[in-house]
Amino acid sequence: MAKKKPVAKKSPANPETFLKACQRHLKYSLVKTMDDATSHDEYYAVALAVRDRVIDRWMETSRHWEEEKVKLVYYLSLEFLMGKLLENNVINLDIEDDVIAACKAFNLEYDDLREAGEDAGLGNGGLGRLAACFLDSLATLGYPAMGYGIRYEFGIFRQEIVDGAQHEEPDYWLAKGNPWEIPNPNLQVTVRLGGEVVRPKGQRSDRLEWVDTDEILAVPYDVPIVGYRNDCVNCLRLWSARATHDFNLQEFNDGDYFAAVQTKNQAEKISKVLYPNDNNYEGKALRFKQQYFFVSASVQDIIRRYKHNHDNFDNFPDRVAIQLNDTHPALTVLELMYRLMDLENLSWEEAWHITQQTCAYTNHTLLPEALEKWSVSLFETFLPRHLIILYEINRLFLRDVSLKFSGDQDRIIRMSLIQESPERMVRMAYLAIVGSHSINGVAELHSELLQKHLLRDFAQLYPERFNNKTNGVTPRRWIKQCNPQLAELFTEKLGNSDWVTDLKQVKAIEKLSKDKKFQKRLQAIKQHNKNLLADIIENTLHVPIDRESMFDVHIKRIHEYKRQLMNILHVVMLYRRLKLNRDYTINPMTVIFGGKAAPGYFMAKLVIKLINSVADFVNNDPETCSQLKVVFLPNYRISLAERLFPATDLSEQISTAGMEASGTGNMKFAMNGALTIGTMDGANVEMAEDIGEENMFIFGLRAQEVEELKESNGYSPWDYYNENPEIQDTLDLIGSGFFSPENKDLFEPIIYNLTSGGDPYFVLADLASYDKARMEANALYAKKDEWWRRAVLNIANMGKFSSDRTIEEYAKGIWNAEPITED
Repeated sequence: MAKKKPVAKKSPANPETFLKACQRHLKYSLVKTMDDATSHDEYYAVALAVRDRVIDRWMETSRHWEEEKVKLVYYLSLEFLMGKLLENNVINLDIEDDVIAACKAFNLEYDDLREAGEDAGLGNGGLGRLAACFLDSLATLGYPAMGYGIRYEFGIFRQEIVDGAQHEEPDYWLAKGNPWEIPNPNLQVTVRLGGEVVRPKGQRSDRLEWVDTDEILAVPYDVPIVGYRNDCVNCLRLWSARATHDFNLQEFNDGDYFAAVQTKNQAEKISKVLYPNDNNYEGKALRFKQQYFFVSASVQDIIRRYKHNHDNFDNFPDRVAIQLNDTHPALTVLELMYRLMDLENLSWEEAWHITQQTCAYTNHTLLPEALEKWSVSLFETFLPRHLIILYEINRLFLRDVSLKFSGDQDRIIRMSLIQESPERMVRMAYLAIVGSHSINGVAELHSELLQKHLLRDFAQLYPERFNNKTNGVTPRRWIKQCNPQLAELFTEKLGNSDWVTDLKQVKAIEKLSKDKKFQKRLQAIKQHNKNLLADIIENTLHVPIDRESMFDVHIKRIHEYKRQLMNILHVVMLYRRLKLNRDYTINPMTVIFGGKAAPGYFMAKLVIKLINSVADFVNNDPETCSQLKVVFLPNYRISLAERLFPATDLSEQISTAGMEASGTGNMKFAMNGALTIGTMDGANVEMAEDIGEENMFIFGLRAQEVEELKESNGYSPWDYYNENPEIQDTLDLIGSGFFSPENKDLFEPIIYNLTSGGDPYFVLADLASYDKARMEANALYAKKDEWWRRAVLNIANMGKFSSDRTIEEYAKGIWNAEPITED
């Protein structure tokens, strides 16, 4: 039954009251006067005043959870890419007028204030941004929920481009503090690692103890997640690692200053950096400990919260839903079993039933190599008790497989949670599947391919557990916040602002797709956003931009399957055409790249170097630069994305078909009036169904065709190289060192991978088709009436792709959770 929404004790909503709160914080929280305050001090004072307005709602929400004994959703994710929170919270609280008035009193521009603060370094790409969108929707829809993650001190890294190459620098995003977090040291917990397992004398045979462990403190920092205009405030709890004993005075007095703080350093490095390089044992061990650290702390907190209102665990699955966002939190299955059995004295059968009914697993990849595996030796070293539990889960699971499939030994080997050779490894995705009652993909095609290929054996064993939940994005941040002029236009044409929480209402503007006045309004909004982005590009890279050119944007994590390489190869093809044929013309294009490569990913970093090397030639060639520009924007992050999505004309979604789970950037682009060039991959398929494939630029092999070529070994990149002179000349030009005269062999690994290496991402197979689609888009851009007709159809048909819809499907189909709603 729906429960009454909490009503916050609001302070008077007027500018004068808010300004007094800002001045109070400037004086009493920051110890500054108006005369000596820096711009950051003023930002911080405003942020704290906004936070004040959150606190009452937050406390009232938590109290209501307690009173009503609601079912809580716990969302465990190694990433939460939150972006800057000031404007988001101001919008959701509906206090923009108050903040603007305070800014005037401080002599600040609100636009400057919105840019202040740091992007929270809590994520890297789509996985983390999806988690942030889900938290926003959970709060906006009124679902009682908490997110759990790690409070990374340095995030992943700050990307700098030096001589065209990526260089990683520490991203110390917490250097000036974070006004949105509240430390909660009284709720810290102890995480144990290492040690050994013993059977106490006089205890029953199945009772074991984990002893002589190393201990690390997990200290929670809470960030409020504000629902949109509904007084619901949920919580993101982030764990920071601390040593149980920071300082050894005896060693310090003995002169061994390093040893005196070694324990502290060893403990705290667990929450230092997101995704430490795992190309060596130390890096692998650190990532393993990171994952267990946040899982153990979170599970302890979940159990503590449950026990506050319950004397036994009979109702645990009815009050607790744990969603594992990808395989990183898969250790939750083992940790929950360990705590329920060893510390809460439940039987194996009771603990296993609770674990399976509580946990649910979201898969985010179709790449077999991306399914995490950890060596058994890491378990032996750091989690010996959990390894024993794992072995028993695997024994019982394989018994069931054998009974179901009549002792099929090949299947048993394939499905075992332990991979025996070449090294004994634990298949973490398999553990998450076996220990969960629900396994979902994140797009219809992704979910279908999971069940047909990557996880086929498990789908045959547990068909009832597999389902699809197509991703979505929050329209609060990705329209209302990042594109306020478009949001105002929606509200004007629809007659209300209800679309902000019901995006399907935007469907009504479809009837305006041929309305010239409406098209001109949209075009003016797009041009305004393009001007903002052009300012950023020119100030950052000092590259002059044709602001009326087609902004063709490819912003994603740099990975071979996302095929930034195909994009830049085509840029080289266009460059050659323009150089070789003076009569050849295109509508001016500005091709924009952004994204980070993992520090140890050689090929991805080489692609970044190639993009910048090509840009250096193309942008400085007087014969071509008026028609073609290439830019790579460094340090891609949420605040930069908020400028890129509204300014984009053509959205690049060109991953190899069958390799992108969903994508969410494709949705943000289309919501903001960009047309999509893409393969039929991930959520592109569903977007094409709703928008109309004819209103996108679809090209390339389909997922089934890619799979057939793989299985038959029927793909020969040499055929495409030899049979298409333009492809051959393009690769030869790059391979000759034309774009790298100081090191002519620099890009040889790229050429090798595309030809002799077998081109595993089918770049050459799709390049000619990509060329045709991109040139079709380029030609259409000159036909403004038709371009903007299609843009309106894109915008109007994106209602399905709100994260609100996705969360409703999770709540009803997986969590059995109910929102707190008004009577």
